[in-house]
Amino acid sequence: MKRTSRGVGGPIAFVIVAALIIVWWRWSERLTPTLQGEPQPLMIVTSDANATTTLPSSAQGQAAAPAPTEPLTTPANVKTSVAASSETPPVTDLAATPTRGPPERIDGLPVITLDELPPEALDTLALIERGGPFPFRQDGTIFQNRERRLPLKPAGYYREYTVITPGASTRGARRIVAGAGGELYYTDDHYASFRRIWKP
Repeated sequence: MKRTSRGVGGPIAFVIVAALIIVWWRWSERLTPTLQGEPQPLMIVTSDANATTTLPSSAQGQAAAPAPTEPLTTPANVKTSVAASSETPPVTDLAATPTRGPPERIDGLPVITLDELPPEALDTLALIERGGPFPFRQDGTIFQNRERRLPLKPAGYYREYTVITPGASTRGARRIVAGAGGELYYTDDHYASFRRIWKP
């Protein structure tokens, strides 16, 4: 009886060992694809150069998805500068801009403005521009410049015109002398002195 029990126990042990091997082999076949299919841990580098973060395998799917990109915006200060450069510059009021005043002297002679001339001189200037008619036959004749108080020019360059003196029975002492180049001179002492008329 002892030999029979030993003979039966050997095959049973062999079957149990074989069954365990088969179970282990089947379990390892199922485990291997799972291990091979798992993604490797994801390394995320933060702003700190020495710090890294490892995400678990359960969070890798979320990290792999690209983050939505935000629309590119321009800083507020850049927008302001671009808007300012595209704006139309303000229009300057020319009427409010002060004009340059006349020089004190021209050709070595003092300057007189239109506002400083007597009204009769303005009337004479208007007649000169229109070409007459003039009140005296001497108006428009050549001024010789014998006293040389005006700039020296060729003969016939200057012509003289009468500025009427109110209440005078003669031509009086007031004259306007015009140069061929458009220069205008005023005298109120019969050629003893001249002032250059400033016309802006």
